[in-house]
Amino acid sequence: MSKVFPRLGRRRALPVAAAGAVLLGLLLWWLLPLGEKPPSGTIVFSTGTSSGVYQEYGERLRTELAKDMPGLKVDLLGSAGSQENVQRVATGKADFTIAAADAVETYELAHGSGAGRLRGVARLYDDYVHLIVRSDSDIRSVADLRHRRVATGLPHSGVRLIADRVLTAAGIDPHRDITAAGDGIDTGPERLRQNKIDAFFWSGGLPTKGLAGLAKKAAFRFVPIDGDLVTKLHDEGQENRYYRATSIPESAYPVVQQGNEVPTIAVANLLITRTDVDPRLTEWLTRTVIKSRDGIGAHVHSAQLVDLRTAIYTDPLYLQEGARRYYRSVKP
Repeated sequence: MSKVFPRLGRRRALPVAAAGAVLLGLLLWWLLPLGEKPPSGTIVFSTGTSSGVYQEYGERLRTELAKDMPGLKVDLLGSAGSQENVQRVATGKADFTIAAADAVETYELAHGSGAGRLRGVARLYDDYVHLIVRSDSDIRSVADLRHRRVATGLPHSGVRLIADRVLTAAGIDPHRDITAAGDGIDTGPERLRQNKIDAFFWSGGLPTKGLAGLAKKAAFRFVPIDGDLVTKLHDEGQENRYYRATSIPESAYPVVQQGNEVPTIAVANLLITRTDVDPRLTEWLTRTVIKSRDGIGAHVHSAQLVDLRTAIYTDPLYLQEGARRYYRSVKP
């Protein structure tokens, strides 16, 4: 079941007095002057690895936020990826972050500390799973990774989470059937080039900057991840329902793909926060995220996919009050 905008009313019925207070609060909000003073202060935004899309998106968003809220200081905090990002926001170490939906659901199902305080701000764009090998490799499928040296991402990253699940769905134990390495997008390409690993997993927006330079040299190729693995993933747990079968379009890395799409798996990325973060700040931030799509998208291609019509679908999280206010204000 999706916890999205059309289901904002999913709660126990409020007593009449409380309902009246809520309606009064909404009325006062609608009457706020358009020229209200922007929020100020300091927030922490947890991003990702240096060569990944999360980091670049965070840097671009900080620039846009400075235009709309000049009194707001945004501290960017690098991370291993989705799993660490979710934990940071839930426990108050960061105020906002980007995380894949499967990592959010996994944290909730594990009853991680502060999980009940997590809330959605916007659905952003999809991450695509990349399985990368050297161009001369004899690895042609996920099954061929058995007994190979495979980088499955940094500990506490979203890559590690999905790589282990893909391997398991293919009948490969990620702890016993491969020689696992903890490389991310920052070190994986170079270690592959030096023949220190045979393959590495990456999950990110298209195209990922950390692969772009290597792609121009056609120094690697992609291994397809077939749709039947998605079916197996869906059969293995609720947290896997966020994976969908898709393809890396031929335009993502044209020199490498040579006009061919690559079957793979995608998962939605969410911008998330907590219940205790100031709703007014979240409302302003949500507005900036939506209206800066084209500006950020000119540099971070995947950001072009941010869309008002889909941003409200932050399953498995309910929308935070501030984000909800913004979407209501622009609802046709």
